[in-house]
Formats: sequence, structure tokens, C-alpha cells
Amino acid sequence: MAFGWIDEQAELRRRAGLVRTLRPRPADSPLLDLASNDYLGLAHHPAVAEGAAAAARTWGGGSTGSRLVTGTTELHTELERDLADFCGFEAALVFSSGYAANLAAVTALAPHGSLIVSDAGNHASLIDGCRLARGTTQVVPHCDPDAVRKALRTHEDTAVVVSDTVFSVDGDAAPLAAFAGACRGRGAGLLVDDAHGLGVLGDGGRGAPHAAGLAGADDVVVTATLSKSFGSQGGVVLGPARVIDHLVNAARTFIFDTGLAPAAVGAALAALRLLRREPERAARARTVAAELHARLTAAGHEAVRPDAAVVSVRAPSPEEALQWAADCRTAGLAVGCFRPPSVPDGISRLRLTARADLSEAQIERAVGVIGETRP
Repeated sequence: MAFGWIDEQAELRRRAGLVRTLRPRPADSPLLDLASNDYLGLAHHPAVAEGAAAAARTWGGGSTGSRLVTGTTELHTELERDLADFCGFEAALVFSSGYAANLAAVTALAPHGSLIVSDAGNHASLIDGCRLARGTTQVVPHCDPDAVRKALRTHEDTAVVVSDTVFSVDGDAAPLAAFAGACRGRGAGLLVDDAHGLGVLGDGGRGAPHAAGLAGADDVVVTATLSKSFGSQGGVVLGPARVIDHLVNAARTFIFDTGLAPAAVGAALAALRLLRREPERAARARTVAAELHARLTAAGHEAVRPDAAVVSVRAPSPEEALQWAADCRTAGLAVGCFRPPSVPDGISRLRLTARADLSEAQIERAVGVIGETRP
């Protein structure tokens, strides 16, 4: 029977407690949301919503084509200019998603004969970029600069080191300065995904590379998403102008993909302008994360100390993690539930988002619910 193997895979997932299902949410959900990546609380901000609506009224519902045909509007160019200026890079290129941005950057910057040194904790989009690239990938232990140096010493040709800046599972930060030092010792490039750092780390939320003193360096390329701190949709690659020009000509997820919808561009622009006016939102997100961690550990939970806005709480098993998250939902709290294969170390977790707009009462309520529903 065609696709008969799917039924076997479904049964294996069921037995392992790894079945995933879609759960549509209403616009006016009563749940306290600690599951999204809306770090700055901007997804529903009136200025961001109006930015999306105004762009749609002006430019229409879609961008109508690839960026190289009709999909680039004046709004796209404005967003790219403002993002590059804010993050401290020479140029930027906007994509339809952060996933597409990562596929573009990795594949276009790792040609045949090159070496890709990839951190073991990298996001799936970076991993898929490594798989699609023509270079050879060597995976190294998590956040280990010495392992990066050792891997680079095995290769004399073009090389690039690929890493998240903040890892999405536990919220720990990569040692970017040490990675950059390892790269410069061998003439390698550094490509980092700042999806969970942009808007949270750095001066006024300018990102982890900015905080590490790497913004604008000619050997550093940064990817990010517009769907987290900026409450919109889409992705971006930031770096030297010659790298961005190369992506325009070589990145398949740019050349052959329809451009980001104007509404998403307008929303991201509005969020960026709001963050410039209210830079304290970045610090507030970090403060909320630290407070969540302190209260959870004081209550006896095994929680990983956050370096940005992700707070991870260990669960006994995949099944118990799933039940824990479901019980939290029943009690009015939405939390993330990370289980294999989404976690590289096989440890299941609840994943909490420390949003900048959470009140002290909401933090207290969240910690209480997690404790009351603990397996």
C-alpha cells in the first residue's frame, strides 16, 4: 500500500509519547501565554498591528512575486536599511522566514570543498542548511571553542563556523567572542543565528553579536527572525555588503521564493521603531527571565539559568512533559513542551517565554501553576 510505512511511524510515535497535534487558538485566548516567542510583547501592540494594516492597504495582501521580479517593495528596502543600521551591520537582506534565511546563508556561504563546523545544539534550520550545503559538515560539542579550533585545524581551505547565539531549548548563550577568535586564527567565517538574541540582548536589544563586539565585522554574518521579538514574520541576513550581494545572486531561498508579504514588513518596521523608542523592553525581558528562574528553582524545579529570555524546566519523561503542559493549559497557563526529537540531548522540558510585558502578578501565577501541576 502506498505510504503504508506512515502508519508504522505513527504507531511508533504513539508508543513513545511523541505524537504532535495542531491546536488552533482563538484571537481572545484566556490563557496566560508563556509558550510563544513574543519576547517583547509586541505581536498585539497597536502600533505593530497598524503597521501591518497600513502596509497591506498600501501594497496589497502579498508581494506578488520573488524579490528579484516584483516582490521587492520600497518598504522591504526601508526595513533592510533600518535593520542593518540598528544591528550595526553594513547591509541586510529580508527573507520570507527565519528558516529560509538560515538555509540561504549556510548553503550560499559553504561551497564545494569548504568545511562547516556546526555546534551540536544548533536549530533545525541551521542543521538543514548544513545538509543542503555542498561543503562538508563537522559537528562539534555544544559551546566548545576548543572543539571548534580543533575542527578548523583539520581543514586548510574555506571554512565557516555555524552556531545559534542563544539556543532555543535551554536559552543558553554561545561564547561568541571565543568562537570569533577561533575563526580568526584560521581565516574562517563566523555565521550565527540571533533569532533568540535580537530584541533581548545587546544595547537596546541590538542582539548578541552587538553585545559581543562583533557587529559590523567583515568576517561575521548574522541571521535572525522577525517573528519573535518583533512580533511579525520573516527573516533577515545581516553582514558585509559583498556577502549580501552574493546572497542575492546565489541563495536559492531568496531567488526562487516569493517575497515577504508587505503586512509583515510593515509590522516589523513598526516594532523596530517602537524598540528604538522604548529600549528598556529588552532589559525587562531579561529581568523577567531571571525572576522566573529564581522563583522556579526556589520552588524546587530543575530550571536552566537563562542567558536571554528562554527559561527551560526539566521534565521526568516525554509523556510526563506532555501531561504537565496539558495540565498547565487546563489551569490557564500556556507553556511550550519540548520533547525528542526536538531536543538534541533527549531530555524533555517545559519551555517558558519571559515576555517583557509580564506583570509581577502574572509571573507569580505562572510559577504557582507550574508547581501545582508538577508530575
